[in-house]
Amino acid sequence: MALAAAVALAVSGCSQPAAPPGAQIVVTTNILGDVVRQVLGDQATVTTLMQPGADPHSFDVSAQQAALMGRADLVVSNGLGLEEGLAHHLDRAASAGAPMLVAGDVVDVVPYSAGDAEGSPDPHFWTDPAAMLDVVNAIEGAAGRIEGVDAGKLAANASSYRAELAELDAGMAAAFAALPRERRALVTNHHVFGYLADRFDFRIIGAVIPGGTTLAAPSAADLHQLSGAITSAGVPTIFADSSQPDRLVQVLAKEAGLQVQVSELFTESLTGPDGEAPTYVDMMRTNTQRIVQGLAP
Repeated sequence: MALAAAVALAVSGCSQPAAPPGAQIVVTTNILGDVVRQVLGDQATVTTLMQPGADPHSFDVSAQQAALMGRADLVVSNGLGLEEGLAHHLDRAASAGAPMLVAGDVVDVVPYSAGDAEGSPDPHFWTDPAAMLDVVNAIEGAAGRIEGVDAGKLAANASSYRAELAELDAGMAAAFAALPRERRALVTNHHVFGYLADRFDFRIIGAVIPGGTTLAAPSAADLHQLSGAITSAGVPTIFADSSQPDRLVQVLAKEAGLQVQVSELFTESLTGPDGEAPTYVDMMRTNTQRIVQGLAP
């Protein structure tokens, strides 16, 4: 009997491994996951739900991940309607008592300026690094309330990362300022660059999918109207998000009747460690370089 009990105890222990020590933070998108890791350093176990290359508008989580959200010391989400498939999981985590930080609640929200979502809040605030400074401040404040987190280390990490974001912002401003004003015109697969346009003085000509989500679909009339706008503006390059197939963008480029190039950007998801956008800062620098190359005379 004693042997049987010992075996049963051992099996039970193996089936329910102990949680790793330290603070447990769950983050919905991989962009915010990287930012949280930069601010927390080694003081927390950060679980990012969205895999590299995924679409934040459509990804979902497993039952195990959903349960983890309810037990977390902090759940960080984008908000503003971005994580369309996770709303009920986030609501359940909040009901279970998990502390919640919605990044979209701490930024100065820019509304969509065109398309089917015109006037509604745009959730793509990370395209402006200055907006991410507000997010870093909020993460630092929320993490500082977690038991066991060293306030000194947290402040040092947050300060260092704020300096990195300020350097990124200045570099982007300088690179875009070198583009002639008439060349600062963006066409993308869906409306994702409102914050970048507002911050760095770009015009949004339009988007292949005339809305803020990738889950919509354009009509033939939408494509025809956008092709006319591209022709009028003389746009040389259309930008497609890396997480979405660029078939519609290629169709539009052909429809426009111009020698329009199609360039891939990392706008809604980071890549894996071996990709060109393994961190938020890398993503923004890569995108800046490609936008300048695509729009330069």
